[in-house]
Amino acid sequence: MVGRLHAPTPLPSRPALVLLKDITKRFPGVVANDRVTFELRPGEVHALLGENGAGKTTLMNILYGLYRPDSGEIWVKGRRADIRSPRDAIRWGIGMVHQHFKLVLPHTVAENVALGLAGTPFWAPARAVAQKIRELSQRYGLPVDPDRRVWELSAGEQQRVEILKALIRGAEVLILDEPTSVLTPQEAQELFKVLSRMKEDGHGIIFISHKLDEVLSVADRITVMRRGRVVGTVLAQETNKTELARMMVGREVVFRLTKSTCQPGEAALRVQDLYARNDRGLWALKGVSFHVCRGEILGIAGVAGNGQRELVEVLTGLRRAERGKILLLGREVTNRSPRLLSDLGCAHVPEERIRMGIVPALPVEENLILKRHHRPPFCWRGLLRPRAIRSFAHRAVEEYAILTPSLRTPAKLLSGGNIQRLILARELSGRPAVVIAAHPTYGLDVGATEQIRQLLLRQREEGAAVLLVSEDLEEILELSDRIAVMFRGEIMGIVSAGEASLEEIGLMMAGERRSPVRSEGT
Repeated sequence: MVGRLHAPTPLPSRPALVLLKDITKRFPGVVANDRVTFELRPGEVHALLGENGAGKTTLMNILYGLYRPDSGEIWVKGRRADIRSPRDAIRWGIGMVHQHFKLVLPHTVAENVALGLAGTPFWAPARAVAQKIRELSQRYGLPVDPDRRVWELSAGEQQRVEILKALIRGAEVLILDEPTSVLTPQEAQELFKVLSRMKEDGHGIIFISHKLDEVLSVADRITVMRRGRVVGTVLAQETNKTELARMMVGREVVFRLTKSTCQPGEAALRVQDLYARNDRGLWALKGVSFHVCRGEILGIAGVAGNGQRELVEVLTGLRRAERGKILLLGREVTNRSPRLLSDLGCAHVPEERIRMGIVPALPVEENLILKRHHRPPFCWRGLLRPRAIRSFAHRAVEEYAILTPSLRTPAKLLSGGNIQRLILARELSGRPAVVIAAHPTYGLDVGATEQIRQLLLRQREEGAAVLLVSEDLEEILELSDRIAVMFRGEIMGIVSAGEASLEEIGLMMAGERRSPVRSEGT
């Protein structure tokens, strides 16, 4: 079985909607695509798998006209296609729904769909497309109100708008890049129903994802890439999660991590009756109390937008608390600076890696010492010591398996998984007392996810107090010793992971309070 996985599986012959033939694309210091061939047929979902940096998104950006290949050919419905821009791709019937939606938030759904749509009248363009939106909404099961403003919509509804935009422009090929990364499980199931209807109409869907279970459930064929090359193409019904993971990373992947029995020490982080506002001045945190002990992981679960981001920002000095107390190792640090918190032993793995976790233009070695650049051994009498920086960076790159062309490579050129490894190397190398990790494996492949979860468990074993904020319930249940659930800025309950049930956690995520909870922060 394993040997067969490394060769394309023969399928009944049907004309291809899209054929990418021998595509090569180079960037400075890296070959992103190395003679890649990929085929999409009518009426199929063809999943594209691979580690971060394997070349999946680059390949799709070439198909959608965002990049030009250095060599190779693109064929659409049997004709050679010269795709130089997204406008060309749309003319060839190719649409793309990006991982981060490209919508104008203050505009209505109809106005967003009308933007750039050929044939739309100058006067009242939104009114002209509203009926088309309603027709396609009903046909494909994509319920959305054309008159609602995009900022009022959930992530799932915004995704429907992106799909409708592509369909109204005549897309026969739809590229979905990490389509379920911002969806609830219920919204993801609704999306899969939509894809099934589109298949029945002969559309071809390219499905990029790291989630092996959903790929196996939704895809007809699966192509796996590794380091810019195609490893193999298989039928979904003839493979399994373990074999796909082996193809992706070239080794066995451990899906079930083992951890020792929790033996918590003293409370390293204590939060008491915390209140804070969000960016719109509304209450985001309302009386939040909990503690995290040394040698344990406390998971914070909840649907996005219920105060998790604001909580992390307050705990790391990036947002002001209106009321309440934060104690780090017994010292009150409420509203103190991020540098002081870092110096006291608080590590922060931020949710937004590129915006908050690195300085994109700085090289890898300088990003690795950002929080300690002002202290020995990296600084002496106000001057940086390049030899000490380079020596530390070499050790960190090796220990944390950061794949980079060189230590002088700008951090922005690394893949998502390697950026996250860089951040973890910087934050964890100083043996922190408290680790605050926000969505640490979001959007990462199975290999990077496995490594990062093991690193967090290692911090727990070494006596750190770990606060894990994640929307991945599987991750929360697997790593946490206790689980706190947030809803509308409040803690609904805190339960032992060993006693927690999905049903109970789901009820708390929907706003049902578990009593008592106040004692947790006292």
